[in-house]
Amino acid sequence: MKKTIQETFTELRREKRLGLFPFISAGYPDLATTSALLPALEKAGASGVEIGFPFSDPVADGPTIQESYTVALKNGVTVTQIFQTIKDTRAKITIPLIAMVSYSIVYRYGLERFVRDAQTSGINALLLPDLPPPEAQKVCGTIRAGGLDTVLLIAPTTSAERRKEIAGLCSGFIYYLSLSGITGVRDQLPENLEPNLRQLRDITDRPLCVGFGISKPHHIRQLTGLADGAIVGSAVVSKIKQTIPQTPEKIAENVAAYCRELMT
Repeated sequence: MKKTIQETFTELRREKRLGLFPFISAGYPDLATTSALLPALEKAGASGVEIGFPFSDPVADGPTIQESYTVALKNGVTVTQIFQTIKDTRAKITIPLIAMVSYSIVYRYGLERFVRDAQTSGINALLLPDLPPPEAQKVCGTIRAGGLDTVLLIAPTTSAERRKEIAGLCSGFIYYLSLSGITGVRDQLPENLEPNLRQLRDITDRPLCVGFGISKPHHIRQLTGLADGAIVGSAVVSKIKQTIPQTPEKIAENVAAYCRELMT
């Protein structure tokens, strides 16, 4: 039985646990690896998986994720192939899947068509990193009407008024950027993270997931009790790269072991 995003966060809050949400680049290094990673990550304890749709000009992704996108695109990975891979694998997993995709890809594909095909494939939510309000209002309405949840970004530099506006457009969870800039592995999380998260708690009851720079067990411990989930991107993609050119199963095994280590 597939879990909804709401069911997932209700369970995490009830058990007072921080959810782990690994990020993977679809089609990196190939679609067979994407298929192997999804069930392996659930078995490793992931509460959900964020799936990045390769894009030639990503908004805030650092060199590690950019490189993975470049490889996938060079190999000819398409949106249709990604949807089919997820659909073929969905019966093996129950946790929510969140598609992180540039709105330019969605626009070219056709918004209603993209939402329909994403929902059919088994995706639970769309995370649109480059769709700010007020433009996001109508788009988010269409996404929710199609049966998917919406996720948008809030940065440390986002004004209080705009934070409220963005939070109101999120039906799944809020993706809070631990720092401004681009993704990448960092040793320490910023000192202003805790007060910023507490400020968000004052204006919304939406689940809060934190991304950018999270890569170590002590980051997870630091976020426990402050956030609902931790999104780990560049570090996971690095683990994939380190295991290439082994089999998809070996790559998935290596990444799963890293995720278990994070939660210890």
